[in-house]
Amino acid sequence: MTRAVRRAIETGGFYARERNVTTMSHEDFPTENPAVVTCGLPYANGDLHIGHLRGYIGADAFSRALETLGQETAYVCGSDMHGTPVAVNAEQQGVDPADFALDWHEQYEETFPKFNVDFDNYGHTHDETNTELTQEIVRTLDDEGYIYEKEIQVAYDPDADQYLPDRYVEGTCPYCGEKARGDECDEGCQRHLEPGEVEDPTSTITGNPAEYRERTHKFFEVSEFSDFLTEFLDGLEGTSNARNQPRQWIEDGLQDWCITRDMDWGIDYPNGDDDTEGDDLVLYVWVDAPVEYISSTKQYSERVGKDEYDWEQVWKGDVSASEASGGSEAHGSSGGEIMHVIGRDIIQHHTIFWPAMLEGAGYNKPRGIAATGFITINGKGLSTSRNRAIWAKEYLDEGFHPDLLRYYLTTTGGLQQDVDFSWDAFQEKVNGELVGTVGNFWYRSLLFAYRNYEGTPDTDISAEVEERIEGAIGDVRENVNDYSMRGVGGAATQLAQFGNEYIQRNEPWKLTDDEPEEAAQVIRDCVQIAKAVGVLLEPIAPDKAQALWEQLGEDGEIADAHLEDALEAPPRTFDEPGELFGKIEDERVEELTEKLEERVAAASDDGEESDDGDAETESDDTDADESERMADTDDLEPLLEDRIGFEDFQELDIRVGRIESAEGIEGADDLAKLAVDIGFETRQVVAGIKQLHDLDELPGTKCVLLANMEPAELFGVESNGMILAAGEEADLLTTHGDAALGEKIK
Repeated sequence: MTRAVRRAIETGGFYARERNVTTMSHEDFPTENPAVVTCGLPYANGDLHIGHLRGYIGADAFSRALETLGQETAYVCGSDMHGTPVAVNAEQQGVDPADFALDWHEQYEETFPKFNVDFDNYGHTHDETNTELTQEIVRTLDDEGYIYEKEIQVAYDPDADQYLPDRYVEGTCPYCGEKARGDECDEGCQRHLEPGEVEDPTSTITGNPAEYRERTHKFFEVSEFSDFLTEFLDGLEGTSNARNQPRQWIEDGLQDWCITRDMDWGIDYPNGDDDTEGDDLVLYVWVDAPVEYISSTKQYSERVGKDEYDWEQVWKGDVSASEASGGSEAHGSSGGEIMHVIGRDIIQHHTIFWPAMLEGAGYNKPRGIAATGFITINGKGLSTSRNRAIWAKEYLDEGFHPDLLRYYLTTTGGLQQDVDFSWDAFQEKVNGELVGTVGNFWYRSLLFAYRNYEGTPDTDISAEVEERIEGAIGDVRENVNDYSMRGVGGAATQLAQFGNEYIQRNEPWKLTDDEPEEAAQVIRDCVQIAKAVGVLLEPIAPDKAQALWEQLGEDGEIADAHLEDALEAPPRTFDEPGELFGKIEDERVEELTEKLEERVAAASDDGEESDDGDAETESDDTDADESERMADTDDLEPLLEDRIGFEDFQELDIRVGRIESAEGIEGADDLAKLAVDIGFETRQVVAGIKQLHDLDELPGTKCVLLANMEPAELFGVESNGMILAAGEEADLLTTHGDAALGEKIK
């Protein structure tokens, strides 16, 4: 009998209320429900760099894109003020942890707007709203029977005479044997670790071996939510890694979660009048951090008024509306659309712990969770200890416009893919797409229109151009619903490319004298395309889109425009336009690359030999510092010393293929059965990617197949070949161009 059942019997209540996993509408955006977009909280412990910014910019672009669809949306976030690193660094600096964290919080508040990250509310976890709401949720979980006490082994430093929470402890991961800290195997399997699990513990306070002692702590009974979480993941939208990775943890058997820590800094565990056991405990940072999503939404609602935006409808649904219409379906449709954008290293917290908390406390669950990939610098892992990073302040000090970085980070690779930043690649993308395609089309179209017609020619757009703009609008809708900001930016850039081809094909400068009506038609079309590109690009490059809006003589803010406005006629007259994008010169890139290399070399010369990340930049709520480790050579498997000859390589028959179908193999946790077309025939292949890819999205994906692999039988299914993939995430290898199916890899 579980504790929840016993609790229900003792209180005369019901063990499990009817679970509602259908508060997500799953209707295409826009819906009638209010939406909230959040991003993993920045840990108030160090400077921001582009690894951090990728998530905040991506979430901002998604929020803006929803609004262009006509979706009522709030974008909220806040600083994560609690946790061990803040306490450690505050102690080292001899300041109060609240003052230490608040100083970083205020810096973040100043920095985000400089990158056009426009939060509707930006709070922090130590404010009164989050403190009260966190304690209220924990009390509810306790009242529902989901929290219990347990004696556990906690690391203790006898020299310092204190218990050691989380990152005051270092040791060995019990699962993979790699170096780990108190709550995470950060150099190996990235698994969340409970107190007492780290082997060979060492105190970071004194550097001496720690010992384990028994201590009473509070546990959240996550194991009671296995069936709910499976159903939740079945309906979850977002990126495939967020949907699939948690399934393995559920299948392995969920462990209950210790939600208290032995330290002074944090939110106190809420005790009842007859409960004094938790008086000296604070809540684990991962309890109060996600609650800030609700708290920040509540603060926004209180500021603008419930008539403008109702936080309770989003997070709790409108129960009265459900009862009035007589069914749970109405309840589902009267809730909110909740979307989280997070780092890949915190998937477990957002897909296991967080939805279980929400379900246990009676709140709505996320509709979608999108997990970003990591950032590398020049092909190597981002490392704050080696100063191999592009810092937010540094980028701005170099004089680059924020929209250039926004465009690079959102359109280089899919959201869940790792993105490499180099000044060379940055220059290539800016000069090729923003300057050469978008900026070039905007300027030449508007300048020709101004000089020849003083604005927009007085005629309707052609059917061809209207149809092309409608197609681009449809592409944006589809990509927003697929959580693809790369697709949104691509739709805008491709429309600009069409505009360049259109004006070049029709050559209006040759028509103005002999065919004036035809020339006017071409330029009328081009001005309309220019406006449409601006509306479509606004979520990605809001400042530059607004500048175009003003050059067109439009009133108001382009941020208030909806997709349909892309087809509204531009103003009849406008002033002479200016160029909105400037080319980045080779000499500038060489200078910036040299600066970065000098910084990295200087940091290495100072004795920084590891990429573990400094304590002051470690993050509980973003992926950036994890990216410091993921691509460094210290983390890669060593190269094999044995070499093979060219003749041996020639014996490998590696072909270009395309996945035609993919389905899981019953009884196998990791295996999937694929049908792969390699031109000559379609092969059946078994691959260990079931937990790492959304199988429904794989058909149509190009892949690379080792075709002369000996056939094997796995779980009763024959595998006739091997698809090639990179790393633990099984990143499928593919071809850059349009190689034909069956083409041999040489």
